[in-house]
Amino acid sequence: MSVLILHRNPFEPFPYDRWLSDYAGDVVVLAARDRLKPFGEPVPTGNHGFTHLEMLDDFEDEEQVRARALKLADEFAVRHVVAYHEGDVTMAAWLRECLGLAGAWTADVQPFRDKALMKERLEQAGIEVARYTVPQNADEALAFADRHGFPVVFKDRSGFNSIGLRILRDRDELLDHTARVLVDAARDDLLLESFVPGRMCHVDGLVVDGRTAVAWPSQYQYDLASFGTDPGARVDLTLDPDDPLTERLLSLTNRVLAALRQPGGRLLDHGFHAEIFHTPDDRLVLCEIACRPGGAKVREVFHALFGFNLGEYATRAALGLPLPLLEQSLRAGTRPRPRSMAGQVLMMKRPGRVRSLPAVPAEDWVERFWLYGQVGQAIPAASGSSDFLTCAVASAPTRAECERRLRALGARFEAQTDISEAP
Repeated sequence: MSVLILHRNPFEPFPYDRWLSDYAGDVVVLAARDRLKPFGEPVPTGNHGFTHLEMLDDFEDEEQVRARALKLADEFAVRHVVAYHEGDVTMAAWLRECLGLAGAWTADVQPFRDKALMKERLEQAGIEVARYTVPQNADEALAFADRHGFPVVFKDRSGFNSIGLRILRDRDELLDHTARVLVDAARDDLLLESFVPGRMCHVDGLVVDGRTAVAWPSQYQYDLASFGTDPGARVDLTLDPDDPLTERLLSLTNRVLAALRQPGGRLLDHGFHAEIFHTPDDRLVLCEIACRPGGAKVREVFHALFGFNLGEYATRAALGLPLPLLEQSLRAGTRPRPRSMAGQVLMMKRPGRVRSLPAVPAEDWVERFWLYGQVGQAIPAASGSSDFLTCAVASAPTRAECERRLRALGARFEAQTDISEAP
């Protein structure tokens, strides 16, 4: 009995060897080498604590990834496939289906990966989403904007980390963008949406045996799409249990999961990350949802909330391993409540030479701290919404106190960071 892990991430946030220390089978990892350097990680020289570790230059060549994954699955008699990068969810489902393994197959994950199909299913279930279209040419994009107004949002239909996302605020910007992306043959891989005003919330959690076992909402205090232009501290924090939005967000997320789940499907044990707009007129509008644990430091924030890493428990649930800190609530059919409030503060990379970086915080309420740069290093601009320069996870008894702590920490990070302008 073995597990194959498709890994297009740095290794530090995913200590699979520790998470699976009681797993009786082999742990086989197929990893992308190009995801290590941006996070300051050296390329492992051995198996990195796994039964087998194989590195590919990147995961862009899907045929190569499939061929190597199938060979490893045969060599190690793989019975489970795990993947936590959004770009690998469909590949993992294809492998399970090809090999007849337990877990989600292609039809199960498609509504979570195809944003147009996702919105179609949710509209059918009476869940509000942004108005949208899949424009095959510039004329269709312009007609949509004329009908629904500006701003509009262009994004990849199966994209992630806000890569390729563009907010276009007038006709000239739309004409310029469509002249670049819709100039050749008709295409159906882009999504055009109406802009939804308001603050973005997110709900993260874990489904075990088809039921939401644990979940909690948070709220971004910044715009995800501004990762390339925002040089300051960005704060994301959880909502208090008595916040009027908390139950509304949790309830909506359960409806979304039910609407996207295949009848009699195989997507039964998985993490999830839902993004939901809270509009100025108090509506909740689903942006999108992923059937894997959230990125950034969401997993570590979850640890501060509930005492376990969301990525660890999603992995253990997929492999049928015990979930010690959820056993009581699973037996009782109840949902655990967080032991504290928590959040993250982060700064994005920006191009230039690093002259100074924040010092390691000494406060005992700082749960974790990371630096992804060195003094003297020349760094490029952020390539996506998870390409950080520095970040920290902090906790507090209440949301208000947590926000105060995170903003103070963020102000300190800003003052201690000096990056010269790129030549």
